[in-house]
Amino acid sequence: MGRYRAPRPRGTPLITAAGEARLRAELDQLWRQERPVVALAVQDAAKNGDRSENGDYIYGKKRLREIDGRVRFISKRLEILQVVRESPSDMSRIFFGATVKVIDQHEVTQVVTILGPDEFESSRNEVSIDSPIARALLGKTVGDIVRLQSPGGERELEVLDINYNGS
Repeated sequence: MGRYRAPRPRGTPLITAAGEARLRAELDQLWRQERPVVALAVQDAAKNGDRSENGDYIYGKKRLREIDGRVRFISKRLEILQVVRESPSDMSRIFFGATVKVIDQHEVTQVVTILGPDEFESSRNEVSIDSPIARALLGKTVGDIVRLQSPGGERELEVLDINYNGS
């Protein structure tokens, strides 16, 4: 069995202005701050002689490859992302950027914000627009009942509230 891994499917190319700013800040931090420090450490480690057993050199080169890979990924991703700066014209429906309050069949309330795949953070109750829950909720209005398949089985959610930041 080979080590081939199929490329991950491309996510929806949408991002909020705040998400774009975070990506640009990460790119700037990696390129202008972290990379020069690591490159200098590698250069200093290279002066110590035998590079095959030089942990600082080996680790530094590995870290440089990681930084360069992330910089390449962010740069290419920023080229294709579409920044969504405005709320939708119909704010009674669920679209990208919505914060949605739902209740399930067990009376458990959940609030999720639908964001792009490059910016969501599940610890902040944010979900990717490509996630099953977001796909099920898109286009729905308050009072709609949504059925979706989750790892725990089928769930039924009722939309209680829809909010867009800044509204």
